[in-house]
Amino acid sequence: TIINNLGKMPKPQKFLTSGVFMFDNLCKFLVENFSDDFATWLLGEPVTLTELSPKELSLEPIRADALILRQSEELILHVEFQTQPDVKIPFRMTDYRLRAYRRFPNKRMLQVVIYLKETNSEEVYKTTFELEETLHRFQVIRLWEQPTEIFLQTPGLLPFAVLSNTESKINTLQEVATRIENIDDKQIQTDVAASAFILAGLVLEQGDIQRLLRRDIMQESVTYQLLVNEGKAEGIEEGSQRAARKIAVNLLKEGLSIDLIAKTTGLTLEEVQQLQKTQAENQDE
Repeated sequence: TIINNLGKMPKPQKFLTSGVFMFDNLCKFLVENFSDDFATWLLGEPVTLTELSPKELSLEPIRADALILRQSEELILHVEFQTQPDVKIPFRMTDYRLRAYRRFPNKRMLQVVIYLKETNSEEVYKTTFELEETLHRFQVIRLWEQPTEIFLQTPGLLPFAVLSNTESKINTLQEVATRIENIDDKQIQTDVAASAFILAGLVLEQGDIQRLLRRDIMQESVTYQLLVNEGKAEGIEEGSQRAARKIAVNLLKEGLSIDLIAKTTGLTLEEVQQLQKTQAENQDE
């Protein structure tokens, strides 16, 4: 579906690297809200997984913003999404495997690093950590090598399709847009559309994304209002609470879920809920 021209706006890459929209938080949101979809993809079966707090594996504070842990009675799934190569990944995977073993010695653990953006760096091909006699292995998925069809089967994976091994990313995003239109649940439809918009910014120009994602689903807040009005008027700077709050208010107006708003703006759930409450009170006046 080709939508009406929304006018000029910054490229997705510009605001996605501003610190307001964070790829790792968006991917965490998708895993948490479409757990069965990811279990089927990564484990090969729709295993019911529940959240495992990183604190349960920690003796000391750890960086957990990019860490996704889910568990069943028999296993722990550890997923990390990366947009850029990171030389610390092998050690970090080993570290978390040992932490998990200390806490759950009888559970097996599947560890997967998912690289979102194509690169020639040798770091994205490393699947082991070696230190003297210690050897640890983990899995790596480079999305640009994965068949597109995998990501077209379930709503939770649709936003990743454009990053897969496709001959035409524009045609793939068109297919994603069509499948989003067929999602009956409006909240899921809105969240998946917003997620697809954000991730598509890694590989497509803003004009192509605007043309292909329906205006009535995106409601302009994720595109024009969010990027132009807030970006121009306030200037979206990393750590700007004021900008984050104004963006959150716009996203609330367009019906995005509180969880997704919190993940993408960096605000806490409590802060978003307070903004929602204030918004409702203002409407009642």
